[in-house]
Amino acid sequence: MMIYNTIYLRRAGKLIVEHEATEEQLPTAYLATAMKNIAALGYTCSKPLLEAMRCLSKSRFEAIYAQLVNDLRVMVGAHVDYNPLYPGFPEQVMQADEAELYWQAIYHYATHTMWRPERVDKRPADQRSPRPESRRLKLIELGSTADLHTLIRQMIEANGALSGADKKDLKAVLRLAAPEDIDALLPERIPFKENTGFVVAALLKYDKADIQRLEPYFKTASDVLRLAAAWSEGDVSLAEPCRFRSFRRRERRLLLGLLEQCGSLTEDMQRYRERWVRLGERLHPSEYKLRYPRCQEAFEHLRNHIPYAGFNHKVELAFQYRDVWSLIELLTERPGEFARRLDHLLRLREDEEYVVLAFGEIAGRVATPLLLQVRQHFLHRHERPRLRIFFPKGVVSRAHAIPNRLPYISETVCHGIAQACEQALIGRFAELPPLGRIYVDPRLRNYRVPLSQRSASKSLHTLVRGSRIPMDEGDTIRFFTWWREGVAAGKATGRVDIDLSAVMYDEHWNYVEHISYTHLRSAAYKSVHSGDIVSAPHGASEFIDLHLPSIVSYGGRYVVATLHSFTSHPYCDLPECFVGWMMRRKPGSGEIYEPSTVANKIDIAADTQIAIPVILDLVDRTVIWADLALTRDPEHHNNVEGHQRGMVLMGQALTTSRGPVLYDLFLLHAAARGELVCSVAEADTVYAVDRGVTPYHIEEIMAEYLR
Repeated sequence: MMIYNTIYLRRAGKLIVEHEATEEQLPTAYLATAMKNIAALGYTCSKPLLEAMRCLSKSRFEAIYAQLVNDLRVMVGAHVDYNPLYPGFPEQVMQADEAELYWQAIYHYATHTMWRPERVDKRPADQRSPRPESRRLKLIELGSTADLHTLIRQMIEANGALSGADKKDLKAVLRLAAPEDIDALLPERIPFKENTGFVVAALLKYDKADIQRLEPYFKTASDVLRLAAAWSEGDVSLAEPCRFRSFRRRERRLLLGLLEQCGSLTEDMQRYRERWVRLGERLHPSEYKLRYPRCQEAFEHLRNHIPYAGFNHKVELAFQYRDVWSLIELLTERPGEFARRLDHLLRLREDEEYVVLAFGEIAGRVATPLLLQVRQHFLHRHERPRLRIFFPKGVVSRAHAIPNRLPYISETVCHGIAQACEQALIGRFAELPPLGRIYVDPRLRNYRVPLSQRSASKSLHTLVRGSRIPMDEGDTIRFFTWWREGVAAGKATGRVDIDLSAVMYDEHWNYVEHISYTHLRSAAYKSVHSGDIVSAPHGASEFIDLHLPSIVSYGGRYVVATLHSFTSHPYCDLPECFVGWMMRRKPGSGEIYEPSTVANKIDIAADTQIAIPVILDLVDRTVIWADLALTRDPEHHNNVEGHQRGMVLMGQALTTSRGPVLYDLFLLHAAARGELVCSVAEADTVYAVDRGVTPYHIEEIMAEYLR
């Protein structure tokens, strides 16, 4: 139950408290003391949760309370000690002699070893604000086992890729689940095939799979390949090659049996020919040629390079000869492929009206996430943005932006495609249960639809890349990072130096200033760095304070927060590394680190050396959720100065891109399933930033609203 509660608390802000038969209630002072300690971490308990805890024995309460405090401390980053290089940060750095700061930088470059200045703090003892920053406490609710099962089931049936943190939680739950709970956790259908491979592999690993129950999940050869990859701890998205494990005989028969029942074996296996050849070396299909003859035939085609003119070959040939009618006929067979090729097809500029009509006829068979993307694309296709942004498939949160050189498509055609998508979505949603009177918060225009969370980092409050979050009250934002060197995956890291930086740009993305280990302070922009720590055997931390009004008054608008691995360690190879931010009333107020003021904390674990967690828009006072990575450029030192172009490109991409937003998604559901009303008081169903279904209910949105 402890592991369940850890996951439940982090994902839903709830706890399961099992009823105990006890005659005595916990003393009020006992509970009050515990709640005061939790409040210091920025949380409190709801009345139903307090009443449930009051009925526990002291020993049981102490166990739940100890686990709760430990989990909350990890969630907000309070489980470690923060010791900045300059203990009097920020005043000590702002007041330090220029020569001292220059010597510190020179010493860093010359030795790459840690150097600390003398602990000199000339401030009066009461100069730092003695009172902690006040923040509204976040509520922890009373949960239930049934509600937790629903949450896990929604993760499994999400119509989009799961993140690494999602998969870790799912594995933990499936490993501990009782046999009678498996049916409660498994949905009838798993719409996203990557999730099928991962979940079934986990069930097989923990010997909890009912093969007859799981067989209907597998429809294509690629589904089976994903299962083999996940079972081998490889990339279930198939973006990267996999080193397949050795399978036992019964495991080989299981995989071949699933493969035998799939349709279009030879054609589907051609998509990943080399991987199937490698997997065939592990499965030995010739040993079972009488039992699985279709598998044997398909592997023979692959091994002997027997030509096979499949669907993709025919489509490419038709595009080559600009044969629109053949393309319409072919793509109608595969609606998803039609949707993905639609822009290319329209760019042929022949028979556009028939392409629109043909797409309208098959739109109802296109998956909901893809329909939303097509609709959004064509709603803004005629606007001609300067950049096109791509997030490549895979497990690393990278983005590519290229100049937009797409040929023009008329606004009439674009409108026709968008309308076809809307009609198909409304028709599909109308088949779901009615919602009654519905309120949709206009602020949801700033929050993206969670179409895929594959590369999302684990965080205190997870959002979708490109979403805009309002800043809390205060005129100072404090970024923080903490990392530790040591042993990860059985290998010593050696010395690890992580550098926190912030780069400021004007509204046109012209550089104006930066704060980093090479530039510890800016008097004009009232920004300051806590000092560069270059080794972390017991953990190390860095901070940056930014005074927002002064940056805006000097023409700044955007701030890109970055994390650089100076010693070239990929973040995935570190024992621990995270970054976050706090809001402060003014520079220097409160303690250096106060858990209750943490707005968000993000664990950095991508296979990269440069991370961009967030971008600030100071004019709109919003935090743009980035969770991105840059690849290292070997021609430059790995610091903020060497990646200006990449950061500007990513910044422009995220601030100008137009992904599907939750406001539009919920309006489509309202049109199909109920009556739209103007206030929360009138509504039976609420979609808002802070109540009802919120942007943070990612599992529920992906499972229930992207069907």
